[in-house]
Amino acid sequence: MIRDLHAQGLNITEISNRTGFDRKAVRKYLNSTTLPEPKHRAKRVSKLDNYKDYIIKRLDEGPFTAVRLFREIQEMGFTGKKTIVGDFVTKIRPKKGVPATLRYETKPGVQAQVDWSEFGKVDIDSKMQKLYCFNMILGFSKMRYIEFTLSIDVYSLIKCHVNAFRYFGGFLVDIRKRYSTII
Repeated sequence: MIRDLHAQGLNITEISNRTGFDRKAVRKYLNSTTLPEPKHRAKRVSKLDNYKDYIIKRLDEGPFTAVRLFREIQEMGFTGKKTIVGDFVTKIRPKKGVPATLRYETKPGVQAQVDWSEFGKVDIDSKMQKLYCFNMILGFSKMRYIEFTLSIDVYSLIKCHVNAFRYFGGFLVDIRKRYSTII
């Protein structure tokens, strides 16, 4: 391109202005007989080179911080600064990904989750008794029902379910027949 512009009669300054190259670079390319080749630079020696294998080995053993590794290699004779160690550790440490969360979604009326939890102790007739919390949450709407009980036996479980269904406006068709002796 530089030679084409020169062949059209433009001088070095005009070519420099059109191409954005420095005038010295334009002159160098016009005077050269071959295409320029990139120069391969020698790898720079780093103060950290002697300690890189040790740092990699330590990171394979566990999740050590760059500050800790800096102190360890400093005790081994490293004379560099903390920044070069931090930059190297950041470059070689595997990236932490954000774990994906898969939500379990259901259609209305398909699923609910139930759980018991202890809720401390209460004084009833001068006697300390454990207080339990029955918790039911609907899968679709996330609507919640809680009830406090003094027992977590089967009778209490079924009674809490019946109360939760009533609260949610559920339809109790057969449950009274099946568990009439308990309710």
